[in-house]
Amino acid sequence: MHEQDDWAGPLGEAAARALAYLNGLPTRPVGLHATVAQLRASLGGPLPDQPEDPRQVIAALAEAAEPGLLASPSGRFFGFVIGGATPAALGADWLASAWDQNAGLYVLGPAAAVVEEVAAGWLAQLLGLPPGVSTGFVTGGQMANFTGLAAARHEVLRRTGWDVEVSGLVGAPPVRVLAGQARHATIDRALRFLGLGTAALEPVDTDDQGRMRVSALRAALDRGRGPAIVCAQVGNVDTGAVDPVGDICEVAHGAGAWVHVDGAFGLWAAASPRLRPLVAGVEHADSWSTDAHKWLNVPYDSGLVFCAHPEAHRAAMGVRASYLVHSAGGERDALDYNPEFSRRARGFAVYAGIRALGRDGIADVVERCCALARRFASRLSAHDNVEILNEVVLNQVLVRFRDTGDDHDAHTRRVVARIQQDGTCWMSGTTWRGQAAMRISVSNWSTDETDVDRSVEAILRCAATGRR
Repeated sequence: MHEQDDWAGPLGEAAARALAYLNGLPTRPVGLHATVAQLRASLGGPLPDQPEDPRQVIAALAEAAEPGLLASPSGRFFGFVIGGATPAALGADWLASAWDQNAGLYVLGPAAAVVEEVAAGWLAQLLGLPPGVSTGFVTGGQMANFTGLAAARHEVLRRTGWDVEVSGLVGAPPVRVLAGQARHATIDRALRFLGLGTAALEPVDTDDQGRMRVSALRAALDRGRGPAIVCAQVGNVDTGAVDPVGDICEVAHGAGAWVHVDGAFGLWAAASPRLRPLVAGVEHADSWSTDAHKWLNVPYDSGLVFCAHPEAHRAAMGVRASYLVHSAGGERDALDYNPEFSRRARGFAVYAGIRALGRDGIADVVERCCALARRFASRLSAHDNVEILNEVVLNQVLVRFRDTGDDHDAHTRRVVARIQQDGTCWMSGTTWRGQAAMRISVSNWSTDETDVDRSVEAILRCAATGRR
C-alpha cells in the first residue's frame, strides 16, 4: 500500500511533465513522431508482478507516450473542430480529478451539483436559450445528441398515449426523424442507440452549403403523419453553414414535431453579438446539443444537452432505486439529466472556463476564430491552383488543390498527407459534394495570425511539391 507521503512525488512529476508539454506547444511539430509499432514496444510489455515507485511510473509513462501525442492543443492544429484548454479550465479539471467527486447524486458531491447548476444557468444565458431549460453535462456531442433525442422520443410518443420508458418500442407508433442530407453522423448513431434505427430517417434536401431547405422540410412533413422529430444543424462540420433554424422551428412546430438542434460548435455563435443573427430563432427549439470542448476551450468530457421540456428530459433519463439517496429538498441530482450513474465532476472545468473568460472573452474567442478562418481563405485563395469551396461563415474552410493534370482529388489528398507529415500544422481531409477537400477548423483559443500565416506558408509549400 502507498502512504499519503506518496502524493508529492507522482503529482509533482505529472505537473512538471504537463507544464513542459504545454509550454513546448508553440514550437512542437504538430504531427506524430512515432509509429504504432514503436508505441506498442515502448508502452507494452508483460503484466507487472510487483509494485513500482509511483513517481517512476509517471515519468516512464510520459517518456513512452510523448512521441505518440498529437499536438491537438496547439494553436496550429486545424484538423477537426477541436479546441484546446484554457489555463483556468485545465486547472479546474485537475482539481476535479484530485477531489474525485461522484457527480451523479447531490449527496455524493454537493459542490459538484451546485457548480453544474450555476454553470448551466450561465450557459443558457450565453447561448440565448429560454429560461428554465434543463441541462445535462455529458461526455461529448454524441451523447448530447443521444440525450436530446431520447427526450424527444419520449415526448412525441407520450403525445400519442405511448409510454416508451415502460412499453419500449415494440408496437409503438413509428417515429419519423427528419434531418438534412448533410447532418452529422452522431444523429444517425444516436438513433441506433435509441432503438429507432436509421431507417426512421427521412433526409431533407440541402443547399450547396449543407443548409436544410425549409421548403423541402415543409413538403416532407406534409407527406407523412404521426410523431415526428426534426433535427436542425447549427454549424455544418465541413462548411460551418447554419440551418435557418427559426424558420425550421416554425414549420416543424406547425406540424406538431419536436425540434432538436445539433449545435456542437455553431451554437456558440449565439455568444457573439456580431454572429448571433446566424442562429436567429434557435431559442424556439425543444432541445439543443453542444460541446464545451470546442469554443469554450475546456478539456474533453464536456458535452452539454439542454431541453425546453424538463419533464420530458427527466422522464427519459431519470432513475430511482431504494439504495440511492435522492435529493428531497430541491437539490439537483445530475443523473436525472444524463445517461450515466457514476461520473466525474465535469462541471468544474466548465464553470472555471466561463468565469475566466466572461461573456466578452467567450465572444472574443468565437469571433477571433472566425476572423482567422477568413484570413486562411483570403490568403489561400489568392494563389493559383487553390480553390475555396465554401462560404466562410464561421470557423470552417474547405480547400481544394488543382493539379496541372486532371486528377484534382488525388492531388488534394496528397497535399493533405504532406501537410500532416510536415508538422508545421495539421489539417484533415474530407469529401464535400463528391470532391476531395482539405478541411480547416479554427477552434483553439490560443491561435493567432502568426499561426495562420505560418500554416499558409507550409500549405502552399506542400501544394507546390510534386505538382504535375
